[in-house]
Amino acid sequence: MDSRSPFACLLVGQPTLRRKIKLGILAALDQRIALRYAMAPMTAAETAGYVKHHLTLAGRSDTLFSDDATALIHQTSRGLPRAVNNIAVQALVAAFGADKTIVDESAARAAVTEVTTE
Repeated sequence: MDSRSPFACLLVGQPTLRRKIKLGILAALDQRIALRYAMAPMTAAETAGYVKHHLTLAGRSDTLFSDDATALIHQTSRGLPRAVNNIAVQALVAAFGADKTIVDESAARAAVTEVTTE
């Protein structure tokens, strides 16, 4: 039994999983984790590239988000990919609702309000 590992498991999750594993009730599990990795948030340039890449995948090659809108999305999302996605989608909806051809800062602000309001 000691010569080989009978069980291997990958735990993949959001930052809340890391915090929950640190709880005293899960100390035994926490002690058995051999390797940990946390993905750092994206920088402002990475966020802009991330949005541009997703637009390219969707078939859009021209500019759709203004620099101000991208900066606000990055600031509000703190560079977390899922938050960037949620705000960017809402910004697209806000721009469409306002009959705009580009997502500007006002559309991004409307998206931030929509996403952050409970």
